[in-house]
Amino acid sequence: MGEFAIHSHKPANHRSPGRWLLSHLARHWLLFVIMVIGAFGNAALAAAMPILIGLAFNAALAEPPNLDTIGLAALGVLASQVIRAFLQLGRNFASSVMGERLERDTRQELYISLLGKSMTFHDLQPVGDTMARATNDVRELNLMMNPGINLVVGSANFLVMPLLLAPRYHWQLIAAPLFFVVGYVLSLIRYMNVLSHIADRVRLSFGALNARLAEAIDGIEMVKSTAQETAEVGRFERNARAYRDATVAQGREEAKFLPLLLLGLTEGIGFTHALLLLRAGQIQVGDVVAYMGLLALFGFPTFISLMAYSRVSLGVAGARRILELINTETDLDENPEGFAGTIAGEVRFENISFGYVPGVDTLGQIDFTVRPGQTVAIVGQTGAGKSTLTKLINRTYDAREGRVLVDGVDVRDWSLAALRRQISIIEQDIFLFSRTIGENIAFGAPEATREQIEAAAHAAQAHDFIMSFEDGYETVVGERGVTLSGGQRQRIALARAFLTNPRILILDDSTSAVDSATEDQIQRAIRHAAENRTTFLITHRLSQIRWADLVVVLRKGRLEAIGDHATLMAASPAYRLIFEQYEALEG
Repeated sequence: MGEFAIHSHKPANHRSPGRWLLSHLARHWLLFVIMVIGAFGNAALAAAMPILIGLAFNAALAEPPNLDTIGLAALGVLASQVIRAFLQLGRNFASSVMGERLERDTRQELYISLLGKSMTFHDLQPVGDTMARATNDVRELNLMMNPGINLVVGSANFLVMPLLLAPRYHWQLIAAPLFFVVGYVLSLIRYMNVLSHIADRVRLSFGALNARLAEAIDGIEMVKSTAQETAEVGRFERNARAYRDATVAQGREEAKFLPLLLLGLTEGIGFTHALLLLRAGQIQVGDVVAYMGLLALFGFPTFISLMAYSRVSLGVAGARRILELINTETDLDENPEGFAGTIAGEVRFENISFGYVPGVDTLGQIDFTVRPGQTVAIVGQTGAGKSTLTKLINRTYDAREGRVLVDGVDVRDWSLAALRRQISIIEQDIFLFSRTIGENIAFGAPEATREQIEAAAHAAQAHDFIMSFEDGYETVVGERGVTLSGGQRQRIALARAFLTNPRILILDDSTSAVDSATEDQIQRAIRHAAENRTTFLITHRLSQIRWADLVVVLRKGRLEAIGDHATLMAASPAYRLIFEQYEALEG
């Protein structure tokens, strides 16, 4: 999936699920035409069989029997069904390909949309529910197409054939087919209206079930450490029960499906009517046989409609849930046509205010400037907004008021990709992918050579412990890097940052999980990495604070003081208090 595809994605919030699905299917119009032709040919040749059998009956009952007609009818049945088989194959192949492509395209569109949304969206959206929509709901679109729409189109043609062909025997014989079609359409409209709400309930309950399960698995350590296994099982059972109740409700509605009754009534009415016309001498025995064969075609739409329309309804419900994610507004504008120069490193916070929740400020009226190449230490109590402040630089979040300028350009006016390629953030909670160590280090620079990867690992003091593993750089780490210690994860993250050679480096307490000896080595690596680039250190390490060019003191989201260490120690009581607390922690 190319970068252009991500940047060129446009939200589809002006489209309903139906129009959105049609826009996808329109891309494969030729396959749809093949499916429709195959469905029509299948129904027409299915109708040819009772007509030919009726002709054979009349020929057999003639005096003397017309063996030539019987033979031709037999050959006609054989030929029609061979051709019908090939049409069926084309129809099923076309619908299958359309279903697979619909699933593929939808999955790609959803994935691109999710990657393009802001962190505010991802903070509020449960991961389990997102995964349910990205997997099961997308899969429902495939099943909606095949067998769903495939059978719906096929059944529509089977409804039409008796209406078209029954009058060829007697015009009155259209009555029974017309009765069935009208009753079928009316009952189907009611069925789909009811099923639509139930299908939404089924997909919603499944999403809730999946979301809770994902949370329990993601937080399994907390669940076990607090002995909450029984409580979590209870919650899962309640969600599973809600999903079961929704599917049972769907089954109840399917059990009430009237066309099953209509089919029996239609065949009874049609047979009675045909016998009356036969008795009156207006039709022949073979015509009665052919007519009943035509009425039997209604069996196909009757019996498959339970499954086919359920698949369509579930597919539309899935499309609605997928579109809900795609259409969710996000304040993040990727601005692919924006400024994309090389960052020199000047960062200005201009009267910044920001809050995760409307009406509640996490940061307020922050105003200061960092010159290119400076090292800035950001200090403050827990919850002061230190990490939040740095996340405004690469637009993990956007400021609600004020501006963040990089090299004098508002970050909103930068191309987001160009901006983020030149900024590296190493957080305290390191995320590693379930891949090899080498791939994790090279994640931001996939074109890097083995030599470059090892050089970055050496700089981050990670090479020695990596080589202590049997597979070295080919060692596969567990999900989120759980097979590594905290210090090892942080050194791999440092190596990843060094490899991308960022113009702005942000270290969020990135040496908190290493021992003193390793910390001294990493400190030297960080000092080396900070040369000729702007570096932000969120830290309580006194050694890092002392050699910073600028110290920013935050208190309850406000800028309390700013200056170098010596100046602040002399002039800022708030800074002296924080510094003394850090000394106590290290002592």
